[in-house]
Amino acid sequence: MSLPAPLYQEPPGFDRLAERRRDTDWWASLKTEATARVLPVWHGKHAVTGPREAPALNAVSARSVPWEALGAQPILLGTDGTVLWLAADLGAVDDPTVDDRVCGFGPLVDLRTVGPLLPGAQGALAVQARGLVWFHQRHRFCGVCGGATEMIEAGHARRCRDTGCGATVFPRMDPAVIVLVTAGASILLARSPRFPPGMHSVLAGFVEVGESLEDTVRREIREEAGIEVDDIRYVASQPWPFPQSLMLGFTARAVTTDLRLDPEELEEGGWYRREDLLAISADRSVGTGAFALPRRDSIARRLVDGWLAGTLP
Repeated sequence: MSLPAPLYQEPPGFDRLAERRRDTDWWASLKTEATARVLPVWHGKHAVTGPREAPALNAVSARSVPWEALGAQPILLGTDGTVLWLAADLGAVDDPTVDDRVCGFGPLVDLRTVGPLLPGAQGALAVQARGLVWFHQRHRFCGVCGGATEMIEAGHARRCRDTGCGATVFPRMDPAVIVLVTAGASILLARSPRFPPGMHSVLAGFVEVGESLEDTVRREIREEAGIEVDDIRYVASQPWPFPQSLMLGFTARAVTTDLRLDPEELEEGGWYRREDLLAISADRSVGTGAFALPRRDSIARRLVDGWLAGTLP
């Protein structure tokens, strides 16, 4: 089984420099490092440049970021061997379009919009930057004692400032399975009321405490669609920073096919043949309000497109 390469994939040789994260002097020096480039992040939005149909991340020089004025610290992403990549949280800025400290960084666009259009390596950087900024914004206080926390390890952890506590918290990912269920020459697609108009997708759900991934696949399909599956096979994974998931892609074979949809999760669903999907829409894209498949940067879309192309069973 194979799928096209994911859009959010680090290039070969990218180094996250984990061994240098505890060097506080080196971390502080990154604000003026000549080779350092910064990806500004403001409430989940990224600075971009270039034409609308082919945007790129607008990475600014670390020396041009007013770190002190923003009350920000450099968040280390890694290096591609030439550039040292950092992220900066612009969350303290009320309106980046008029604030002189940051308005020169360029327009800010949500990753959900620009992600499918970014080059693969840039998409991976954006995912990491967005995820780490999100982590810091939501862990300003200790979950053990309630005290204030501080950023440590070049932005890859936070520690409670209370010396009597000192608890450390690291960024977490929420594992979720996403499953292409087949029945003969058909696949199961369904629609959540939370989806954009017209969008249909494969089924997904979060892993619960004490479950294996295979157990999660069986439980989620049973709970949401009322059917049993077997022949569960892992295919690929994808980081999904909305806000902090790791999507684990599987295929599974339906043992039963009479659907009993959970109305709280799905408002409609059915079995679709390859020729049906190819005939429904020429571009199979989200946004028209008509029947559509998931957005192009999602593993859900990659699973469906892989099946349509015949590379998945």
